[in-house]
Amino acid sequence: MVRSATAQDFSFFYSLYMHPQINPFLMYEQMDEEAFQPIFHDLQSQNQLFVFEYEGQMAGMFKIVPFAHRTSHIAYLGGVAIHPDFAGKGLGTQMLHEIIAHCGERGFLRLELSTATINERAIKLYEKVGFEKEGVYRNYCWLKSENRFLDEVVMSYLYPQ
Repeated sequence: MVRSATAQDFSFFYSLYMHPQINPFLMYEQMDEEAFQPIFHDLQSQNQLFVFEYEGQMAGMFKIVPFAHRTSHIAYLGGVAIHPDFAGKGLGTQMLHEIIAHCGERGFLRLELSTATINERAIKLYEKVGFEKEGVYRNYCWLKSENRFLDEVVMSYLYPQ
């Protein structure tokens, strides 16, 4: 089940964004809870953060950022993660199918995302549910803590028209 995030979900989001297996593939450097609080509050207050629940437990997260004007039919899908405790159960596929359905119900015709080119598991998962590669952003993500850049593959899902 997909639902909007609430202020009470802060600890879950913080634990995923800062998880050592997940953090290198997301937007934010490691930080303490106090520094992450305004980021979470801003995204949550704009109704851009969502929780994926499995059997009544929070298992995954993502954000949907709608575009505007001539691109208002597009949403950016970011911050996609399944908690490692739920890995290997097919929940990534299930969550993405629910995200696609949710965005389709909201009237979007295109979903975009990007992920590190070295994140092969994620790329395979996105392709499995219908996303296609469109290009590569070179030196796109700066991992300050590792003093290196990551290239990002840009992918999209187009809804049938």
